[in-house]
Amino acid sequence: MKLDGIGALVAGGASGLGEATARELVVRGAEVTVADLNQEAGDALALELGGRFVRADVTDEGQLQTAVEAVDGLRFAVSCAGIGWAERTVKRDGAAALEPFETVVRVNLIGTFNVLRLTAAAMAANDPDDDGERGAVVMTASVAAFDGQIGQAAYAASKGGVVGLTLPAARDLARLGIRVCTIAPGLFDTPLLAGLPEETRSSLGAQIPFPSRLGRPEEYAKLACHIAENPMLNGEVVRLDGALRMPPR
Repeated sequence: MKLDGIGALVAGGASGLGEATARELVVRGAEVTVADLNQEAGDALALELGGRFVRADVTDEGQLQTAVEAVDGLRFAVSCAGIGWAERTVKRDGAAALEPFETVVRVNLIGTFNVLRLTAAAMAANDPDDDGERGAVVMTASVAAFDGQIGQAAYAASKGGVVGLTLPAARDLARLGIRVCTIAPGLFDTPLLAGLPEETRSSLGAQIPFPSRLGRPEEYAKLACHIAENPMLNGEVVRLDGALRMPPR
């Protein structure tokens, strides 16, 4: 897929991995629409990049459909919206709370599927290119899907669901010429880690075999764009982690 001139949607695109992806897509000539809950950051980014911003919750069908319809010629979508939660399954005062688990799964897994199904439905109406392709979708999992740590039951389960969604979705959408891949990032320098002390951030980076540092959001963005541009990448989950394997805690 040639990114120059296409319409692209980045869900969760107002910060972190999504923001970096929106920026990289604009550099490559795409017309980008950002969907996010952060109105202020989203408006500022859209103004800077010359794109569009639509305030949307990925778990809300109506809001997300509005964002999808705002994209002219949608051929590429990246789903980066997600939340985290840390809690042991059984704590000193009893069982873990159920509501946070449900919320994390709803945002990270159901929200990702919502982006997938609505963007793919829009892409299905596209004319195929010379390779028969109508579009591509990149979803975001995490190394926690494979190496979930103590306290990460909700987060790891939600991201494991995204991993499990990848191949059947790719097989399902193949008849329409729509590809689906997932990126599973390791430890990245995103707003989630920005509030940690520098000593802690350096310690986290040192766990990574090579390069021994936190991943940079633009490295995720470059891989997302490469997936769009490489037609043989389909139904695959790509770990982007510098050979990191997370310990139990």
